[in-house]
Order: sequence, then C-alpha cells, then structure tokens
Amino acid sequence: MRPKLRLPHSIRHLVLCTLLLSFLYAASAQTLPSPNFEVATTKPAQPGTDTSTGSWNYPGTGRFIATHLSLTVLIQLAYDVDNSQIANKPGWLDTNLYDIDAKAEDGIPLTRDELRPRLRNLLHERFHLVVHTETRSIRGYALVAAKGGAHLIPTKKPDFRGDFLDISPGQMRGFHWTMAQFAKYLSRAEGFPVVDETGIAGRYDVDFTYNPKPEDTSSNLPSLNEALEQSTGLQLKERKVPVETIVIDSADKVPTAN
Repeated sequence: MRPKLRLPHSIRHLVLCTLLLSFLYAASAQTLPSPNFEVATTKPAQPGTDTSTGSWNYPGTGRFIATHLSLTVLIQLAYDVDNSQIANKPGWLDTNLYDIDAKAEDGIPLTRDELRPRLRNLLHERFHLVVHTETRSIRGYALVAAKGGAHLIPTKKPDFRGDFLDISPGQMRGFHWTMAQFAKYLSRAEGFPVVDETGIAGRYDVDFTYNPKPEDTSSNLPSLNEALEQSTGLQLKERKVPVETIVIDSADKVPTAN
C-alpha cells in the first residue's frame, strides 16, 4: 500500500485560495451587467410627425440623439438587423414615432458596437420590449462576384476607425467597408436580406448611384444590381438565405417615464 502524499499546509492553503479565486472570477465574469446609458430621455414624438423626417446622430460623440424614429428603426439599430429581419410586428411599430436623448458614461465614445447593448437595455426598460431570435430561411440575395470578376477599390483610409456611409435612396457611398458590411447596406437598399458569399477579405471604398425606384422609367440611372456590377464587379443573386430573425414577443406603445 502506497503512502498518501501530504502537501505542506502552506501549499494546500495556496491551492485552495487559487481555486476559490478562479471560481469567483468565473462567476463574476458570467454575471457582468450589460452596459446602460448613464442618463436617457425617451418620449413620443409630436402627433402628426412625418415618418420620413426620422434621424439620429453619427456615432462617437458619447451621446445617442434620435428624433422621429419608429420602434422598428430603433430595433434595427439595437440589434444590427434590417426591417426584413423583424417578425411578429404589431401595426403601430412602424408608425408611432419617438425621440431619444441618451448619454453614455464618461470616457465612452459610443461607437456602434458600444451603442447596441445600451440601446437594447433602454428599449427593454422603457418599452418593455421582449424579443427572441430564430434562424429562418427567407427570400433574399447572395452577394457574389459577377462573371467578369470583382474590381473593388481597396480603402484609401486603412487607419480609419469605424466606417463612413451614405446610403440614402439612390446613393451607395462609403469607405473602409468589409464585404459583410457591404452586404448589410445592400440589404437596406434592396429591402431584402443580403448575405456575403464573395469570399473576399479586406476593406474597400464604394461609391455609386442607382435608380431607387425601378418603376420610374423616366430615370436614366441604372438599377441597383446594374450599378453594383458596373462599379464593383459584384452582383446580387436571388435565393433563399438563412437569416437570424428578431421575433417580437411584446412591447409597449408608450414608454415609461424617464
């Protein structure tokens, strides 16, 4: 029978302390609170406000100031999805408009990545928004290289932190985009989800105009897909695509008091 190995008391104490600290660290890491705005004001917009006047400020200012935005748009910003990825919407989600003025903690520039968890918490607290996610196969497009191959412009701002964009109707302009970001912005322009299947790495600058209303035959501008291929050598192929969908479980029309 082998004798039992007995560690000195000091070593046993050190081992126990190390295990205890590891356990406490793991537990605290799992329970870290999701970040919140330091202060926020949320209120309904004035009755009769035009839905087309909605806007919000550029990231990086330490504040999130939004005017005349529907809860649909706020969910898009909070969860980084487009309208086609939101399901089970009550009718008012697109039509009721809200104004938000929120400030992050000191020292937080409030980039897009820093905004999203704070905005999600704000929507839950003020609108009692409850959602769950599902992966659904729905009509969409794959972003792929056209027959002649891609001819993208590598970004001229490799040290730029973030991404600049102007994706107003008929305009697709920005720099420092990955293909995944490009697909996301094309989703907003097309009105259906777009997934990146180019296999192209790196960051690129994009700048082209297109006809945002295909039914307008008086326009001399090319369609979105035509302009995309002419400018970048990429194209959109229609197909069923797997998309993470935000499903609305419940939400309040009127936000709670500030």
